[in-house]
Amino acid sequence: MSAAHDDHGHTVAAWTVSALLMLSSIVATAGVVIQNWTIFWVGIALIPVAGIAGKVLALMGFGKQA
Repeated sequence: MSAAHDDHGHTVAAWTVSALLMLSSIVATAGVVIQNWTIFWVGIALIPVAGIAGKVLALMGFGKQA
């Protein structure tokens, strides 16, 4: 149909960020459920790791091409 929406963010960088954010949510939620606050904070600490990994991958050429 339209060429304006070809990729929809289907890049290695985008998928990596999405996967790491999902993992961090699961880990943080598990920490709350089992009431282990160390595990909760590990999950929270993964959030900036996801952003950094996505930015690094995008700079390496694995992101959306302009």
